[in-house]
Amino acid sequence: MTDVVSPTAATSGASATERFQERAKAAATTGAARVNAIASDALAALHEVVRKHQVTYDEYNAFKAWLIRVGEDGEWPLFLDVFLEHEVEKVANATRQGTVGSIEGPYYVEGAPELGSEGTLPMRDGEAGRPLRFFGQVRAVTGEPLAGSVVDFWQADDDGLYSQFAPGIPEWNLRGRATTDAEGNFSITTIHPAPYQIPTDGATGALIAAAGWHAWRPAHLHIKVSSPGYQLITTQLYFDGGEHVADDIATAVKDDLILAPTPTDDGSGEQVRYDFVLDPA
Repeated sequence: MTDVVSPTAATSGASATERFQERAKAAATTGAARVNAIASDALAALHEVVRKHQVTYDEYNAFKAWLIRVGEDGEWPLFLDVFLEHEVEKVANATRQGTVGSIEGPYYVEGAPELGSEGTLPMRDGEAGRPLRFFGQVRAVTGEPLAGSVVDFWQADDDGLYSQFAPGIPEWNLRGRATTDAEGNFSITTIHPAPYQIPTDGATGALIAAAGWHAWRPAHLHIKVSSPGYQLITTQLYFDGGEHVADDIATAVKDDLILAPTPTDDGSGEQVRYDFVLDPA
């Protein structure tokens, strides 16, 4: 483990909220009829919860206070990405034939450094964690390799912290973009990430504690893969036998996304291959 200062929910949440708002500016608008349909059903579901559980005024007021705190802590991206995004992702990728998707989460940042088709992620001298070579091929569902595809990669460090969302970590630490070669191949050298708890000192943590849940995510790699003329895939990859693979707080693990690394020939670390298959746009 490295000597780091863990981010508070407020500082991490504020950063996640700012990033989300920057990206959301270009989001498409939704028509009034669809807003009406979705909002009405969402409210009806909450009304049913109130009736089913005979919610009291004390509980209602505690809920209002908690909602206010989520906003004050900047934790809406964290809360929604942990507890709701996995269902949105399932709907979005229901007809996909290629690689299985998973949630993006709140810690993606655009513009990571370019690595070429084979490179090492930016990292600190003596970066903690077992070395890991992650490699594979990007191809179409019809089988042909996709040269020039972008494999946008980010992950937590051995302390479970993300650059740009925790203090004291270099800006692009463990973030990078590989571009596939003429045969669609790429190779990224990194470190094996660690499981981590989502921030628990804010509103989301208060809910988790009150409900008696745990706050752990299994170790994972984040990837976005894109290629002209094909659908972008956003996914996460996990590790066979890893802690909390079976009970991820974000409910994002899928069998097709579990890796089984093997030792490198020289014994200096691990390696694992994973190929990405893209659907046509």
